[in-house]
Amino acid sequence: MKIPVRVAGETNVGMKRTHNEDTFSILQEENLYIVCDGMGGHASGEVASQMTVQCLKNFFKETREDPEMTWPYKMDRSRKYEENRLITGIKLSNLRIHEAAKREPKYRGMGTTIVSIFFVDEGAYLAHVGDSRIYRVRGGSIDQVTEDHSLLNDYIKMKKLSPDEIDNFPHKNVIVRALGMKESVKVDTFFEVPRPGDTYVLCSDGLCGELTDQRIAEIVIEHKDDLQSGCHELIAEANRNGGHDNITVVLVHNP
Repeated sequence: MKIPVRVAGETNVGMKRTHNEDTFSILQEENLYIVCDGMGGHASGEVASQMTVQCLKNFFKETREDPEMTWPYKMDRSRKYEENRLITGIKLSNLRIHEAAKREPKYRGMGTTIVSIFFVDEGAYLAHVGDSRIYRVRGGSIDQVTEDHSLLNDYIKMKKLSPDEIDNFPHKNVIVRALGMKESVKVDTFFEVPRPGDTYVLCSDGLCGELTDQRIAEIVIEHKDDLQSGCHELIAEANRNGGHDNITVVLVHNP
């Protein structure tokens, strides 16, 4: 039996942007939860993030209704069926975005990040591409459980930048992996068994760029009994701190 989680989500344009390129989805029937942060000129980032959510939704519905259907990618026999299912859905989304960008000049250069968590009988698969994040709030502490696919993070790993150098890094918004950039994409996944009381925070960088990890944890813990108000307060505080980007958060609580 799948874990009976509680979920809430909210998205906001922020204080500086004119339109929202983020998209989130709560697919309760599939136990799949997604946040995407689109990029590209005009409204094409919004197109890419919405395409990803819709493609994943369709793929999960089709494979649930017809488990024998032919997949667009071969299964990796070293991984379990449900992990393959999540990776394949994301890879298919990547291909759809890439094809649309090649076909339509107005969509050229569009792409999106993705973070997702998929609850199965024995635990949860987490998958991501880009610099949107998943945090786990456990007890009184918070851990970032995804690794940013960003130029800044690459430099931190290679050169061990000082805190001042990190603060003043000139290319903080450059990501090195996203859906739509190439015909194929590497999807990072891992499996874990949530503990009772854990809350997962899926968010675009509009949230984690404005709030410290500790402040995110404090708000999540304070609102653990009302996840929707927790989402609302996280976004409100990000906006109070400047709201420089679109802000999206999904909270998933394991009772």
